[in-house]
Amino acid sequence: MYKRPNLEEFPEYTRSYIQLLPEGDIIDILGQHLETTSKVFSTVTVEQSGYRYAEGKWALSEVLGHLTDTERIMNYRILRIARGDKNTLQGFDENVYVKEASFHNRKIADILEDYQNVRRSTISLLKGLPQKSLQNKGNANGYDVTVESIAYMIAGHELHHLKIIQEKYIND
Repeated sequence: MYKRPNLEEFPEYTRSYIQLLPEGDIIDILGQHLETTSKVFSTVTVEQSGYRYAEGKWALSEVLGHLTDTERIMNYRILRIARGDKNTLQGFDENVYVKEASFHNRKIADILEDYQNVRRSTISLLKGLPQKSLQNKGNANGYDVTVESIAYMIAGHELHHLKIIQEKYIND
């Protein structure tokens, strides 16, 4: 069973993400986010997908692509650390990834399908991990993290971006 990680299990800069999360099973939370994020992005039009709320900010399609890319990388980290890999894992520059991905040239429905597939893969990976591996520690991007904390980072990071989308992009 997963539990909210202790402060020493994740980097300080991710604390605000993890604090956004309600109490509960992280696999259930990720499943709920799958539904919420899918609902939000399934109604985004072509015009809305290219909307940027300010100069230099990502378009909605890029935000969804960023969530997907980040989760893929986090899944890779979970797998390596859960399997006992002690090698330091490199960080990544999300701005370079977004630029190189050209999400703005893809259909939002295709990016959403990719996100959904990655999320289902995340849930499958987490369900299949042995309980003893959840507290395995590794180093990613220069910070010590546990397998369990990475799962919480994924969910908190997504919630962070969903809040920005509601405040800056969709404003219902």
